[in-house]
Amino acid sequence: MKEKIAQLLAQVSDLKCKTAKEVEEARVRLLGKKGEITRLFEEFREYPSERKKEFGRALNELKQAAAAKIEELKSSIGSETESAGPKEDLSMPGTPFELGSRHPVSIVRQEVVDLFRKFGYDVAEGPEIEDDYHVFGALNFPLNHPARDMQDTFFVSTGHPNPLLLRTHTSSVQVRVMESMKLPIRVICPGRVFRNEAISARAHCIFHQVEGLYIDEHVTFADLKQAILLFAREMFGPDAAIRMRPSFFPFTEPSSEVDVNCNICKGKGCNVCKGTGWLEILGCGMVDPNVLEASGIDSKKYSGFAFGMGLERIAMLKWQVNDLRHYFENDLRFLSEFETSIEV
Repeated sequence: MKEKIAQLLAQVSDLKCKTAKEVEEARVRLLGKKGEITRLFEEFREYPSERKKEFGRALNELKQAAAAKIEELKSSIGSETESAGPKEDLSMPGTPFELGSRHPVSIVRQEVVDLFRKFGYDVAEGPEIEDDYHVFGALNFPLNHPARDMQDTFFVSTGHPNPLLLRTHTSSVQVRVMESMKLPIRVICPGRVFRNEAISARAHCIFHQVEGLYIDEHVTFADLKQAILLFAREMFGPDAAIRMRPSFFPFTEPSSEVDVNCNICKGKGCNVCKGTGWLEILGCGMVDPNVLEASGIDSKKYSGFAFGMGLERIAMLKWQVNDLRHYFENDLRFLSEFETSIEV
């Protein structure tokens, strides 16, 4: 036993390894379940008690020396490998990565907001899940109006007098503004709206609107027309022309649809303008006295106009895109064409 311990101690002292694999093989050979030092401990168990005292301390010292040597070899090989590996050149430029760009609808929304802010309009926002009163009731929609039908509106809850629904227009924000804001009022209301419509090149069940509201004393239809014309020329260029067609909205009287000359086909006719050379961009009108009175505004003293436009339609005209669905498909080939970068 003494000779075996001495021999193994000498082997441990002289042990040298060049790779991590050699270190592991040495550990298994010496300290593994069937290793040489492990076998000595198994022999030691068979020795009589009076002789165990003689060899026990020596065996423990051998095991500790072997374990320490293995750890020393592991550390030395690890540091050599690290120092021999490729060094990072801190003067090299960082790994490049591409920044995204703003979505075209977001770009147009910001342009419209900035444009009307120059005209003195504030920005107001409201909830997308709204109640029937603010979407329809306060806006002079009769109970049997088709817009209340499930075919146009996504209802969240039904079965009670004031059900919840996904707002079909941001006019609900205008109602909340009229209820809470001091006169005169001059606001625009951007936001996402939802309608149960068939998806096509010209329509989608989800889209974005910006609606405007101006209420003060002595506001006329001439003021409305001038505001719309000024917006069209600021957005589409000084040569933009508009036409106003009589229409009907429950919350405005008189009401009008506004078209701008189609710059996709230059007035020749295309699938977007349905061959007319004109593209509808917004609806507008003078705020109905019933709507003013429902929000506690004296309709005999105050008057006002309101308008609403779809941002996707504005973006189609601005960039001459012939299919509204492109804005919702997240095709990077399409989105990468818009160069306005995200600020970081």
